[in-house]
Amino acid sequence: MMKAVVVTEFGGPEVLTYTTVDLPVMNAKQVLIRVEATSVNFADIKSRKSNYRGASQPPFIPGLDVAGVIEAVGSEVTDLKVGQRVIAFPKGGSYAEYVVADEVLTYVLPDNVDFDTAAASPIVSFLSYKLLADIARIQPGETVLVHAAAGGVGTTAIQLAKILGAGQVIGTVGSEKKIATALGAGADHVICYAEGSFAERVNECTGGTGVDIILDSVSGWVSEQSLDCLAMYGRLVHFGNSSGEVGQIKTKDLHASCRSVLGFSLGTTRNKRPHLLRDAASHVLQYLSEGRLTMKIGERFALEDAAEAQRLVENRQVTGKVLLKVR
Repeated sequence: MMKAVVVTEFGGPEVLTYTTVDLPVMNAKQVLIRVEATSVNFADIKSRKSNYRGASQPPFIPGLDVAGVIEAVGSEVTDLKVGQRVIAFPKGGSYAEYVVADEVLTYVLPDNVDFDTAAASPIVSFLSYKLLADIARIQPGETVLVHAAAGGVGTTAIQLAKILGAGQVIGTVGSEKKIATALGAGADHVICYAEGSFAERVNECTGGTGVDIILDSVSGWVSEQSLDCLAMYGRLVHFGNSSGEVGQIKTKDLHASCRSVLGFSLGTTRNKRPHLLRDAASHVLQYLSEGRLTMKIGERFALEDAAEAQRLVENRQVTGKVLLKVR
């Protein structure tokens, strides 16, 4: 038996129950991990409220990523062993003392990367790397616009854009109080949506040419206005719709300018093509080990206080990643 946090029914944070459940059972290609820490992601909140694609039906354990130590390995596991410190995308949720994860979605930590840094990194760093390196195919000297630049993905994407050779990184934020966070992550310019058309400001920052890459997790009017500041041969990468709105893209805005609109989902990739994350893992873990990429941790909570942790994230009352400390 183990302790875990369970969503007992769809609803607010109060439906999160700290309780005793059975240990997860692994198959031949999985490992059992003793969890040290896990992170709170917006996807956890969406799944709790039921308005998330493919949401599990209660009761279920929420959570997407963990840092911990391998306790046991399946008979067909070849590259992992008991005692290794790892991060993983587990099966069946992460708000628990133990999880099981497929070998292909488990990655060994460098010795100098601590568990808190590790727990804060998988979702935001793997996603940011895939968006920039593989989907947008960033080239040295290109300009990048990061929407929602003060969030976990935003601050990580800003850092990785610079690591991967971006010449200029511009961020957008929803309020003036978030500007400092995006600047602190390394953005060259930060624009607040409340100040008017962000596209006009972006074009001013780029001498009228626009940006080569736009990372868009907002959708709606933000996606539409992004086309007004996307350079020729530019790539708009859409990977979320935090606004809940649908943006309209016109075909006439693409072919003559040689611009592209691309989509990506880390969740789909974990489920359908998990092997594609191996390269992202090797680069991200190297950057963390070298200190070139840092994770901003906003708050730490005990596992039994998961409801309060989710409430803080849901109300956008914290900058940086929120962790649940299991050990």
